[in-house]
Amino acid sequence: MMFNKKGKSIRKETTVTLNALQNSLANMDDAEIIEHLTNTEHPVTLVYLRTLIDQERLNEFLHEPLSQCTSDKIEECIKTSKVSPITTLEEAQMQLMQGSIVLHDSNRNQWVSIQLQNPLSRGIQTSGTETVIYGAKDSFSEQIENNITLIRRRLPLTELKAETFNVGYLSKTTVVLMYIEGLTNPEFISIARRKLSEVNFDQFLDSSQVAAFMEDHHHSVFPQFLQTDRPDACAYALGEGKIMMLINNTPFALIAPITFFHLFQSPEDYFLRWPIASFLRLIRYGSFLISLILIPLYVALTFHHYQMIPLQLLYVLLETRSKLPFSPFWEALMMLIILEIIKEASLRMPTKTSQTLGVIAGIVIGQAAVEAGFASKILIVLMGISAIAFFLVPNYLMTKSNVLIQFVFLLLAWVLGIVGIGLGAIVVLAHLNALTSLKQPYLAPVAPFFWKDWNDLFIRGPLIRMKARPAYLRPLQKWRYKKGR
Repeated sequence: MMFNKKGKSIRKETTVTLNALQNSLANMDDAEIIEHLTNTEHPVTLVYLRTLIDQERLNEFLHEPLSQCTSDKIEECIKTSKVSPITTLEEAQMQLMQGSIVLHDSNRNQWVSIQLQNPLSRGIQTSGTETVIYGAKDSFSEQIENNITLIRRRLPLTELKAETFNVGYLSKTTVVLMYIEGLTNPEFISIARRKLSEVNFDQFLDSSQVAAFMEDHHHSVFPQFLQTDRPDACAYALGEGKIMMLINNTPFALIAPITFFHLFQSPEDYFLRWPIASFLRLIRYGSFLISLILIPLYVALTFHHYQMIPLQLLYVLLETRSKLPFSPFWEALMMLIILEIIKEASLRMPTKTSQTLGVIAGIVIGQAAVEAGFASKILIVLMGISAIAFFLVPNYLMTKSNVLIQFVFLLLAWVLGIVGIGLGAIVVLAHLNALTSLKQPYLAPVAPFFWKDWNDLFIRGPLIRMKARPAYLRPLQKWRYKKGR
């Protein structure tokens, strides 16, 4: 029901007519309404938005064939198979806004839409967020159909299903839900369908916004959907029994359900020799812990537990800190904030400029802070180690979560020392244990315990030994191999 300015209800026109379409396209200078005559003087009307359609295909598929058309059925003259009948005004408006041409056959009073969208898009490029030395180099783009093609080329299966949803009553963003029928747990599919159909918001411009409406826990700092622009990572997830979603106009797909441990896995893990991949994965877990507790531990030891520091190291620490005007907490807090400012600035600046900024920040500002008496040399070294450790976590959203947790740990270390860090770690673990992704436990296969899934958890076992799909996903097909071959 629609209302006028005085609050009275007005009747919404639903029948598609030329006058109704003209009213809809009022004050739109890129709208075109063209009267056309076929070879047999059969009148047709074309309505479209010039900026959304492919002009070359318009001439090739419509203008020239219509001029030579001798049939009473206009559809037989159109040289494209993407022709759909239209019955309502709303449907005609939607087709126009999606880059289709609305054609009116005056003799038969029939409306059809012809899809001739302008394929404006960048080409397939290398992933900028998940770079690998070995492995595929292609990545998703903003065109959802191209992205579906990249998935289907890797999984040429009739069981690979793609269901389309529209979210956002302003943006009318297309979301494609993909899964392998007969393999993926139907519970995941039904939950995803329900959540997508319940989304009620005006516009979605990125996959992270769709994920925000589908997450089970909206206030957590931990991502509950994996965002990736790599088709091979999506194909692997589908083969494991997960679902994925492609969102139009964004190169990042969503994968679910995920666990906390997926955030430390890189696509390259499955291309390297398993001992090397396992070693690198362990390094990432260690770097995650270092990035969280190294600076808080420095504050706890120097502020509360200096008796635990070896005597020789304590002498060095006292010497470097003797002229500092700040306590360890304020010294660390100030340097962490400066580090975050530098990281944010380097992300917002052009690539070449950001490299220069990194050199200036790392060498000049660090050295100047020590000489000016704002920070100790030991803290500067620890800050450098902590900053590098942050970047070893492959998931960018996870690195942002780490920053916030690190500040909380720093505050707890200042107030309670090592006990505070321990309490913070317990709270984080309890929070992780309470999280779910698409209603599945976030700490699986550790809690709940699935021993066989540990073959691809902290280490990446030999691929030849990874014969079963993850048990916590409860896939309909347990084994990765076919029996009898």
